[in-house]
Amino acid sequence: MNLETFGWLALAPPLLAIGLAMASRRAAPALLAGIWIGWVIVTGDPLRGTAATIDSLVAVFGDPGQMRVLLFTLLMGPLLLLLQRGGGVAGLLEWIGRSPRLQTRRGVQLLATTLGLGVFVESTITCLVVGAVARPVFDRLRIAREKLAYLCDATSAPVCMLIPINSWGDVVLSLLTTQAALGNLGGHSPLTVFLAAVPLNFHAVLSVGLAFVVAATGWNIGPMREAERRATEDGDLVAPGARPVVSHALLTPLRDEEAPPRARNLIIPLVILVVTVVVSIGVTGVGGARAAGLAAPTFLEVLDNASGSTSVLWGVLAALSAAALLVTRRRVLTFETLADVLLAGTGSMLPIATLLVLAFGIGAVCNTLGTGPYIADLVTPYLTPLLLAPLVFLTAGLMAFATGTSWGTFAIMIPLALPVATAMLGDGAGVSIPLVVSAVLGGGVFGDHCSPISDTTLISSMAAWSDHIDHVRTQLPYALAAGAAAFGLYVVAGLFI
Repeated sequence: MNLETFGWLALAPPLLAIGLAMASRRAAPALLAGIWIGWVIVTGDPLRGTAATIDSLVAVFGDPGQMRVLLFTLLMGPLLLLLQRGGGVAGLLEWIGRSPRLQTRRGVQLLATTLGLGVFVESTITCLVVGAVARPVFDRLRIAREKLAYLCDATSAPVCMLIPINSWGDVVLSLLTTQAALGNLGGHSPLTVFLAAVPLNFHAVLSVGLAFVVAATGWNIGPMREAERRATEDGDLVAPGARPVVSHALLTPLRDEEAPPRARNLIIPLVILVVTVVVSIGVTGVGGARAAGLAAPTFLEVLDNASGSTSVLWGVLAALSAAALLVTRRRVLTFETLADVLLAGTGSMLPIATLLVLAFGIGAVCNTLGTGPYIADLVTPYLTPLLLAPLVFLTAGLMAFATGTSWGTFAIMIPLALPVATAMLGDGAGVSIPLVVSAVLGGGVFGDHCSPISDTTLISSMAAWSDHIDHVRTQLPYALAAGAAAFGLYVVAGLFI
Protein backbone atom coordinates (compact mmCIF):
# COMPACT_ATOMS: atom_id res chain seq x y z
CA MET A 1 0.00 0.00 0.00
CA ASN A 2 1.52 3.37 -0.95
CA LEU A 3 1.39 6.56 1.08
CA GLU A 4 -1.25 8.21 -1.10
CA THR A 5 -3.89 5.63 -0.19
CA PHE A 6 -3.75 6.45 3.53
CA GLY A 7 -5.06 10.01 3.12
CA TRP A 8 -6.52 11.48 6.30
CA LEU A 9 -5.93 8.17 8.10
CA ALA A 10 -2.28 9.23 8.35
CA LEU A 11 -3.43 11.65 11.05
CA ALA A 12 -5.24 9.00 13.11
CA PRO A 13 -2.31 7.70 15.26
CA PRO A 14 -1.05 11.08 16.54
CA LEU A 15 -4.55 12.50 16.99
CA LEU A 16 -5.68 9.42 18.93
CA ALA A 17 -2.55 9.43 21.09
CA ILE A 18 -2.78 13.15 21.84
CA GLY A 19 -6.51 13.02 22.53
CA LEU A 20 -6.29 10.02 24.84
CA ALA A 21 -3.28 11.44 26.66
CA MET A 22 -5.04 14.72 27.39
CA ALA A 23 -8.32 13.02 28.35
CA SER A 24 -6.91 10.22 30.51
CA ARG A 25 -3.76 11.95 31.79
CA ARG A 26 -1.94 8.69 31.00
CA ALA A 27 0.69 9.12 28.30
CA ALA A 28 1.89 5.52 27.96
CA PRO A 29 -1.46 3.84 27.16
CA ALA A 30 -2.32 6.72 24.82
CA LEU A 31 0.92 6.33 22.88
CA LEU A 32 0.49 2.57 22.70
CA ALA A 33 -3.06 2.99 21.36
CA GLY A 34 -1.81 5.42 18.72
CA ILE A 35 0.93 3.02 17.62
CA TRP A 36 -1.49 0.10 17.45
CA ILE A 37 -4.13 1.91 15.41
CA GLY A 38 -1.41 3.12 13.05
CA TRP A 39 -0.15 -0.35 12.30
CA VAL A 40 -3.72 -1.63 11.96
CA ILE A 41 -4.21 1.04 9.28
CA VAL A 42 -0.95 0.04 7.57
CA THR A 43 -1.64 -3.71 7.59
CA GLY A 44 -5.40 -3.54 7.22
CA ASP A 45 -5.93 -6.21 9.87
CA PRO A 46 -6.08 -6.00 13.71
CA LEU A 47 -4.11 -9.20 14.26
CA ARG A 48 -1.34 -8.30 11.83
CA GLY A 49 -1.44 -4.77 13.21
CA THR A 50 -0.83 -6.11 16.72
CA ALA A 51 2.12 -8.16 15.48
CA ALA A 52 3.51 -5.14 13.64
CA THR A 53 3.13 -3.02 16.78
CA ILE A 54 5.23 -5.49 18.77
CA ASP A 55 7.83 -5.69 16.00
CA SER A 56 8.08 -1.90 15.74
CA LEU A 57 8.71 -1.53 19.48
CA VAL A 58 11.32 -4.30 19.41
CA ALA A 59 12.97 -2.49 16.47
CA VAL A 60 13.56 0.54 18.70
CA PHE A 61 16.17 -1.50 20.59
CA GLY A 62 17.84 -2.45 17.32
CA ASP A 63 18.53 1.16 16.37
CA PRO A 64 21.96 2.14 17.80
CA GLY A 65 21.09 5.82 18.19
CA GLN A 66 17.80 5.17 19.95
CA MET A 67 19.36 2.49 22.13
CA ARG A 68 22.07 4.91 23.26
CA VAL A 69 19.40 7.45 24.19
CA LEU A 70 17.58 4.81 26.25
CA LEU A 71 20.80 3.78 28.02
CA PHE A 72 21.58 7.42 28.72
CA THR A 73 18.11 7.86 30.22
CA LEU A 74 18.41 4.77 32.43
CA LEU A 75 21.85 5.83 33.67
CA MET A 76 20.66 9.32 34.56
CA GLY A 77 18.62 7.72 37.35
CA PRO A 78 21.63 6.43 39.31
CA LEU A 79 23.46 9.71 38.68
CA LEU A 80 20.62 11.87 39.98
CA LEU A 81 20.09 9.61 42.99
CA LEU A 82 23.81 9.59 43.75
CA LEU A 83 23.93 13.39 43.64
CA GLN A 84 21.21 13.40 46.31
CA ARG A 85 22.32 10.55 48.56
CA GLY A 86 25.97 11.62 48.46
CA GLY A 87 25.21 15.08 49.84
CA GLY A 88 25.83 16.95 46.59
CA VAL A 89 22.38 18.51 46.33
CA ALA A 90 22.34 19.37 50.05
CA GLY A 91 25.76 20.99 49.69
CA LEU A 92 24.63 23.10 46.76
CA LEU A 93 21.52 24.16 48.67
CA GLU A 94 23.75 25.17 51.56
CA TRP A 95 25.90 27.22 49.17
CA ILE A 96 22.86 28.83 47.55
CA GLY A 97 21.57 29.66 51.03
CA ARG A 98 24.46 32.08 51.47
CA SER A 99 23.06 34.30 48.70
CA PRO A 100 19.92 36.19 49.75
CA ARG A 101 18.98 36.82 46.12
CA LEU A 102 18.77 33.09 45.41
CA GLN A 103 16.43 32.55 48.36
CA THR A 104 13.58 34.35 46.62
CA ARG A 105 11.11 32.95 44.12
CA ARG A 106 12.32 35.44 41.54
CA GLY A 107 15.99 34.69 42.18
CA VAL A 108 15.77 30.92 41.87
CA GLN A 109 13.60 31.09 38.73
CA LEU A 110 16.14 33.41 37.11
CA LEU A 111 18.90 31.00 38.20
CA ALA A 112 17.12 28.10 36.47
CA THR A 113 16.54 30.11 33.29
CA THR A 114 20.14 31.34 33.18
CA LEU A 115 21.43 27.79 33.63
CA GLY A 116 19.28 26.75 30.68
CA LEU A 117 20.86 29.49 28.59
CA GLY A 118 24.38 28.47 29.57
CA VAL A 119 24.16 24.71 28.98
CA PHE A 120 23.63 24.43 25.23
CA VAL A 121 25.58 21.31 24.29
CA GLU A 122 22.43 19.15 24.08
CA SER A 123 18.78 19.77 24.90
CA THR A 124 18.46 16.72 27.16
CA ILE A 125 21.54 17.75 29.15
CA THR A 126 20.07 21.25 29.54
CA CYS A 127 16.83 19.93 31.04
CA LEU A 128 18.53 17.53 33.42
CA VAL A 129 21.14 19.99 34.68
CA VAL A 130 18.52 22.68 35.29
CA GLY A 131 16.26 20.18 37.05
CA ALA A 132 19.01 18.72 39.24
CA VAL A 133 20.26 22.12 40.40
CA ALA A 134 17.02 24.08 40.75
CA ARG A 135 14.41 21.53 41.80
CA PRO A 136 15.27 21.32 45.53
CA VAL A 137 15.17 25.12 45.88
CA PHE A 138 11.91 25.31 43.91
CA ASP A 139 10.43 22.73 46.27
CA ARG A 140 11.60 24.58 49.36
CA LEU A 141 10.12 27.87 48.12
CA ARG A 142 6.85 26.17 47.13
CA ILE A 143 7.14 26.82 43.41
CA ALA A 144 5.03 24.44 41.30
CA ARG A 145 6.90 21.64 39.58
CA GLU A 146 5.04 22.62 36.39
CA LYS A 147 6.83 26.00 36.47
CA LEU A 148 10.23 24.31 36.60
CA ALA A 149 9.27 21.93 33.79
CA TYR A 150 8.26 24.94 31.67
CA LEU A 151 11.57 26.73 32.32
CA CYS A 152 13.50 23.52 31.49
CA ASP A 153 11.59 23.07 28.23
CA ALA A 154 11.64 26.73 27.14
CA THR A 155 15.42 26.96 27.47
CA SER A 156 16.43 23.59 26.01
CA ALA A 157 15.68 23.22 22.29
CA PRO A 158 15.33 27.00 21.65
CA VAL A 159 18.77 27.66 23.14
CA CYS A 160 20.27 24.78 21.15
CA MET A 161 18.85 26.42 18.02
CA LEU A 162 20.22 29.87 18.91
CA ILE A 163 23.69 28.57 19.91
CA PRO A 164 23.94 25.66 17.46
CA ILE A 165 27.38 24.32 18.45
CA ASN A 166 25.80 20.93 19.12
CA SER A 167 24.03 18.01 17.48
CA TRP A 168 21.08 20.27 16.56
CA GLY A 169 23.37 22.38 14.41
CA ASP A 170 24.87 19.23 12.95
CA VAL A 171 21.46 17.93 11.82
CA VAL A 172 20.42 21.22 10.23
CA LEU A 173 23.77 21.74 8.47
CA SER A 174 23.60 18.21 7.06
CA LEU A 175 20.15 18.87 5.61
CA LEU A 176 21.22 22.24 4.19
CA THR A 177 24.33 20.69 2.63
CA THR A 178 22.12 18.27 0.72
CA GLN A 179 19.95 21.14 -0.48
CA ALA A 180 23.03 23.12 -1.55
CA ALA A 181 24.11 20.20 -3.75
CA LEU A 182 20.67 20.35 -5.39
CA GLY A 183 20.96 24.09 -5.98
CA ASN A 184 18.20 25.00 -3.53
CA LEU A 185 20.05 27.59 -1.43
CA GLY A 186 20.01 30.42 -3.94
CA GLY A 187 23.75 30.16 -4.57
CA HIS A 188 24.67 30.56 -0.88
CA SER A 189 26.67 28.12 1.24
CA PRO A 190 24.92 26.01 3.90
CA LEU A 191 26.83 27.76 6.70
CA THR A 192 25.94 31.22 5.39
CA VAL A 193 22.25 30.34 5.20
CA PHE A 194 22.27 28.70 8.63
CA LEU A 195 24.00 31.62 10.36
CA ALA A 196 21.62 34.08 8.68
CA ALA A 197 18.64 31.97 9.81
CA VAL A 198 19.63 31.91 13.51
CA PRO A 199 18.62 35.52 14.38
CA LEU A 200 15.47 35.11 12.27
CA ASN A 201 14.30 32.16 14.38
CA PHE A 202 11.62 34.29 16.01
CA HIS A 203 10.04 31.47 17.99
CA ALA A 204 13.32 30.44 19.63
CA VAL A 205 14.13 34.05 20.53
CA LEU A 206 10.64 34.69 21.89
CA SER A 207 10.56 31.41 23.85
CA VAL A 208 13.80 32.21 25.67
CA GLY A 209 12.81 35.84 26.19
CA LEU A 210 9.39 34.85 27.53
CA ALA A 211 10.99 32.38 29.95
CA PHE A 212 13.09 35.20 31.42
CA VAL A 213 10.02 37.45 31.66
CA VAL A 214 8.06 34.73 33.47
CA ALA A 215 10.98 34.04 35.82
CA ALA A 216 11.51 37.72 36.59
CA THR A 217 7.88 38.79 36.99
CA GLY A 218 6.09 35.61 38.10
CA TRP A 219 3.65 36.05 35.22
CA ASN A 220 1.29 33.07 35.49
CA ILE A 221 -1.41 32.54 32.88
CA GLY A 222 -3.98 29.83 32.30
CA PRO A 223 -3.46 26.55 34.18
CA MET A 224 -0.09 27.77 35.48
CA ARG A 225 -1.89 30.32 37.66
CA GLU A 226 -3.80 27.55 39.45
CA ALA A 227 -0.66 25.40 39.72
CA GLU A 228 1.25 28.23 41.40
CA ARG A 229 -1.69 29.02 43.72
CA ARG A 230 -1.87 25.36 44.72
CA ALA A 231 1.86 25.18 45.44
CA THR A 232 2.05 28.51 47.28
CA GLU A 233 -1.12 28.31 49.35
CA ASP A 234 -1.70 24.58 49.78
CA GLY A 235 1.92 23.44 49.67
CA ASP A 236 1.17 20.84 46.98
CA LEU A 237 4.05 20.87 44.49
CA VAL A 238 2.03 18.66 42.12
CA ALA A 239 -1.72 18.38 41.64
CA PRO A 240 -3.69 15.79 43.63
CA GLY A 241 -3.63 12.51 41.72
CA ALA A 242 -0.67 13.62 39.60
CA ARG A 243 1.83 11.05 38.36
CA PRO A 244 5.34 12.55 38.27
CA VAL A 245 7.50 11.02 35.54
CA VAL A 246 9.83 9.37 38.07
CA SER A 247 9.45 6.51 40.46
CA HIS A 248 9.35 6.83 44.23
CA ALA A 249 13.01 5.79 44.36
CA LEU A 250 14.00 9.34 43.47
CA LEU A 251 11.44 10.93 45.79
CA THR A 252 13.66 10.29 48.81
CA PRO A 253 15.43 12.50 51.35
CA LEU A 254 18.14 14.62 49.72
CA ARG A 255 20.96 12.69 51.38
CA ASP A 256 21.80 9.90 53.74
CA GLU A 257 21.96 11.09 57.34
CA GLU A 258 25.67 10.23 57.57
CA ALA A 259 26.56 11.96 54.27
CA PRO A 260 27.91 15.48 54.88
CA PRO A 261 26.67 18.21 52.51
CA ARG A 262 29.34 18.78 49.85
CA ALA A 263 28.49 20.90 46.82
CA ARG A 264 31.48 19.52 44.92
CA ASN A 265 29.82 16.08 44.93
CA LEU A 266 27.25 17.61 42.55
CA ILE A 267 29.26 20.28 40.72
CA ILE A 268 32.20 18.08 39.71
CA PRO A 269 30.08 15.30 38.11
CA LEU A 270 27.93 17.84 36.24
CA VAL A 271 30.99 19.71 34.94
CA ILE A 272 32.50 16.39 33.84
CA LEU A 273 29.21 15.53 32.16
CA VAL A 274 29.16 18.71 30.07
CA VAL A 275 32.89 18.65 29.26
CA THR A 276 32.76 14.99 28.24
CA VAL A 277 29.84 15.65 25.91
CA VAL A 278 31.74 18.49 24.23
CA VAL A 279 34.95 16.46 23.92
CA SER A 280 33.02 13.42 22.69
CA ILE A 281 31.38 15.46 19.97
CA GLY A 282 34.87 16.36 18.79
CA VAL A 283 36.21 12.80 19.03
CA THR A 284 33.26 11.16 17.27
CA GLY A 285 33.21 13.97 14.72
CA VAL A 286 36.89 13.56 13.83
CA GLY A 287 36.52 9.78 13.68
CA GLY A 288 33.41 10.05 11.52
CA ALA A 289 35.05 12.55 9.20
CA ARG A 290 38.11 10.36 8.71
CA ALA A 291 35.89 7.36 8.08
CA ALA A 292 34.22 9.44 5.39
CA GLY A 293 37.61 10.04 3.75
CA LEU A 294 38.28 13.56 5.10
CA ALA A 295 41.94 13.64 6.11
CA ALA A 296 41.89 17.21 7.49
CA PRO A 297 38.26 17.92 8.40
CA THR A 298 37.11 21.46 9.14
CA PHE A 299 35.23 22.39 12.31
CA LEU A 300 31.89 22.15 10.51
CA GLU A 301 32.80 18.79 8.98
CA VAL A 302 33.65 17.52 12.46
CA LEU A 303 30.23 18.64 13.74
CA ASP A 304 28.59 17.14 10.67
CA ASN A 305 30.08 13.71 11.39
CA ALA A 306 29.71 13.71 15.20
CA SER A 307 27.35 11.39 17.07
CA GLY A 308 25.16 13.22 19.58
CA SER A 309 23.74 10.04 21.12
CA THR A 310 27.22 8.58 21.64
CA SER A 311 28.42 11.84 23.18
CA VAL A 312 25.65 12.10 25.76
CA LEU A 313 26.06 8.42 26.68
CA TRP A 314 29.80 8.89 27.26
CA GLY A 315 29.01 12.04 29.23
CA VAL A 316 26.66 10.35 31.68
CA LEU A 317 29.03 7.38 32.08
CA ALA A 318 31.89 9.74 32.94
CA ALA A 319 29.73 11.75 35.35
CA LEU A 320 28.40 8.62 37.04
CA SER A 321 31.92 7.26 37.47
CA ALA A 322 33.09 10.55 38.97
CA ALA A 323 30.12 10.74 41.35
CA ALA A 324 30.69 7.14 42.49
CA LEU A 325 34.39 7.80 43.03
CA LEU A 326 33.71 10.94 45.08
CA VAL A 327 31.30 9.26 47.49
CA THR A 328 33.26 6.02 47.94
CA ARG A 329 36.74 7.53 48.13
CA ARG A 330 35.73 9.65 51.12
CA ARG A 331 33.55 6.85 52.53
CA VAL A 332 30.40 8.94 52.19
CA LEU A 333 28.63 5.80 51.01
CA THR A 334 29.69 2.18 51.33
CA PHE A 335 30.13 -0.01 48.25
CA GLU A 336 27.03 -1.95 49.28
CA THR A 337 24.95 1.24 49.50
CA LEU A 338 26.41 2.42 46.19
CA ALA A 339 25.27 -0.79 44.50
CA ASP A 340 21.78 -0.32 45.93
CA VAL A 341 21.71 3.28 44.67
CA LEU A 342 22.75 2.21 41.16
CA LEU A 343 20.01 -0.42 40.96
CA ALA A 344 17.33 1.81 42.50
CA GLY A 345 18.26 4.73 40.26
CA THR A 346 18.12 2.62 37.10
CA GLY A 347 14.73 1.24 38.12
CA SER A 348 13.47 4.75 38.81
CA MET A 349 13.97 5.69 35.15
CA LEU A 350 11.96 2.82 33.71
CA PRO A 351 8.77 4.94 33.38
CA ILE A 352 10.48 7.60 31.27
CA ALA A 353 12.42 4.97 29.28
CA THR A 354 9.10 3.27 28.50
CA LEU A 355 7.62 6.54 27.34
CA LEU A 356 10.64 7.19 25.12
CA VAL A 357 10.31 3.75 23.51
CA LEU A 358 6.66 4.50 22.79
CA ALA A 359 7.54 7.98 21.49
CA PHE A 360 10.06 6.43 19.09
CA GLY A 361 7.42 3.87 18.13
CA ILE A 362 4.75 6.39 17.21
CA GLY A 363 7.34 8.32 15.24
CA ALA A 364 8.06 5.19 13.21
CA VAL A 365 4.42 4.48 12.39
CA CYS A 366 3.82 8.14 11.48
CA ASN A 367 6.79 7.88 9.12
CA THR A 368 5.33 4.74 7.54
CA LEU A 369 1.93 6.40 7.09
CA GLY A 370 3.49 9.57 5.72
CA THR A 371 1.86 11.80 8.33
CA GLY A 372 4.37 14.62 7.83
CA PRO A 373 4.19 14.80 4.02
CA TYR A 374 0.39 14.56 4.18
CA ILE A 375 0.21 17.65 6.40
CA ALA A 376 2.64 19.43 4.08
CA ASP A 377 0.55 18.55 1.02
CA LEU A 378 -2.52 20.10 2.64
CA VAL A 379 -0.79 23.47 2.95
CA THR A 380 1.33 23.57 -0.24
CA PRO A 381 -1.46 24.90 -2.54
CA TYR A 382 -1.75 28.02 -0.37
CA LEU A 383 1.93 29.00 -0.50
CA THR A 384 2.66 32.45 -1.93
CA PRO A 385 5.86 34.53 -1.67
CA LEU A 386 4.37 36.68 1.10
CA LEU A 387 2.85 33.79 3.04
CA LEU A 388 5.61 31.26 2.39
CA ALA A 389 7.50 31.70 5.69
CA PRO A 390 4.38 32.01 7.91
CA LEU A 391 2.72 28.95 6.35
CA VAL A 392 5.94 26.95 6.50
CA PHE A 393 6.16 27.86 10.20
CA LEU A 394 2.58 26.67 10.80
CA THR A 395 3.05 23.51 8.74
CA ALA A 396 6.24 22.59 10.59
CA GLY A 397 4.46 23.27 13.88
CA LEU A 398 1.53 21.03 13.00
CA MET A 399 3.88 18.32 11.80
CA ALA A 400 6.00 18.39 14.97
CA PHE A 401 2.87 18.46 17.12
CA ALA A 402 1.44 15.44 15.34
CA THR A 403 4.64 13.40 15.19
CA GLY A 404 6.31 14.54 18.43
CA THR A 405 9.68 15.17 16.77
CA SER A 406 11.33 18.40 15.71
CA TRP A 407 14.28 16.68 14.04
CA GLY A 408 11.93 14.54 11.96
CA THR A 409 10.07 17.70 11.01
CA PHE A 410 13.32 19.34 9.88
CA ALA A 411 14.14 16.29 7.76
CA ILE A 412 10.75 16.46 6.03
CA MET A 413 10.18 20.19 5.75
CA ILE A 414 13.59 21.46 4.60
CA PRO A 415 13.55 19.31 1.43
CA LEU A 416 9.92 20.37 0.81
CA ALA A 417 10.12 24.10 1.56
CA LEU A 418 13.46 25.08 0.03
CA PRO A 419 12.75 23.92 -3.54
CA VAL A 420 9.51 25.96 -3.42
CA ALA A 421 11.40 29.00 -2.14
CA THR A 422 14.11 28.59 -4.78
CA ALA A 423 11.51 28.31 -7.55
CA MET A 424 9.78 31.49 -6.34
CA LEU A 425 13.16 33.22 -6.16
CA GLY A 426 13.87 32.17 -9.73
CA ASP A 427 10.58 33.70 -10.83
CA GLY A 428 11.66 37.05 -9.42
CA ALA A 429 9.64 36.89 -6.19
CA GLY A 430 11.06 38.46 -3.04
CA VAL A 431 11.73 35.34 -1.01
CA SER A 432 14.40 35.01 1.69
CA ILE A 433 15.96 31.53 1.89
CA PRO A 434 17.27 32.09 5.47
CA LEU A 435 13.81 33.26 6.55
CA VAL A 436 12.23 30.07 5.20
CA VAL A 437 14.88 27.94 6.92
CA SER A 438 14.26 29.76 10.22
CA ALA A 439 10.50 29.17 9.80
CA VAL A 440 11.11 25.41 9.50
CA LEU A 441 13.36 25.34 12.55
CA GLY A 442 11.12 27.58 14.67
CA GLY A 443 7.98 25.73 13.65
CA GLY A 444 9.52 22.37 14.52
CA VAL A 445 10.43 23.52 18.03
CA PHE A 446 7.02 25.22 18.45
CA GLY A 447 5.07 22.06 17.64
CA ASP A 448 7.42 19.98 19.75
CA HIS A 449 6.73 22.19 22.78
CA CYS A 450 2.98 21.84 22.38
CA SER A 451 2.92 18.07 21.84
CA PRO A 452 2.36 15.60 24.69
CA ILE A 453 4.05 12.87 22.62
CA SER A 454 7.33 14.77 22.24
CA ASP A 455 10.44 13.17 23.76
CA THR A 456 11.86 16.61 24.66
CA THR A 457 8.68 17.47 26.55
CA LEU A 458 8.85 14.11 28.32
CA ILE A 459 12.44 14.77 29.41
CA SER A 460 11.43 18.19 30.77
CA SER A 461 8.67 16.59 32.83
CA MET A 462 11.15 14.06 34.17
CA ALA A 463 13.78 16.70 35.00
CA ALA A 464 11.25 18.65 37.08
CA TRP A 465 9.58 15.55 38.58
CA SER A 466 6.33 16.87 37.18
CA ASP A 467 3.22 15.13 35.93
CA HIS A 468 3.69 15.03 32.16
CA ILE A 469 0.17 16.04 31.12
CA ASP A 470 0.15 18.83 33.71
CA HIS A 471 3.40 20.10 32.21
CA VAL A 472 1.88 20.13 28.73
CA ARG A 473 -1.29 21.91 29.92
CA THR A 474 0.53 24.60 31.87
CA GLN A 475 3.16 25.20 29.18
CA LEU A 476 0.69 25.39 26.30
CA PRO A 477 -0.48 29.02 26.81
CA TYR A 478 3.11 30.26 26.86
CA ALA A 479 4.07 28.19 23.80
CA LEU A 480 0.99 29.39 21.91
CA ALA A 481 1.73 33.02 22.83
CA ALA A 482 5.30 32.72 21.52
CA GLY A 483 4.06 30.85 18.45
CA ALA A 484 1.39 33.45 17.62
CA ALA A 485 3.89 36.30 17.99
CA ALA A 486 6.41 34.43 15.82
CA PHE A 487 3.78 33.87 13.12
CA GLY A 488 3.04 37.60 13.09
CA LEU A 489 6.73 38.43 12.81
CA TYR A 490 7.10 36.07 9.86
CA VAL A 491 4.25 37.87 8.11
CA VAL A 492 5.95 41.23 8.72
CA ALA A 493 9.38 39.86 7.76
CA GLY A 494 7.93 38.55 4.49
CA LEU A 495 7.15 42.13 3.53
CA PHE A 496 10.62 43.53 4.17
CA ILE A 497 13.20 40.74 3.86
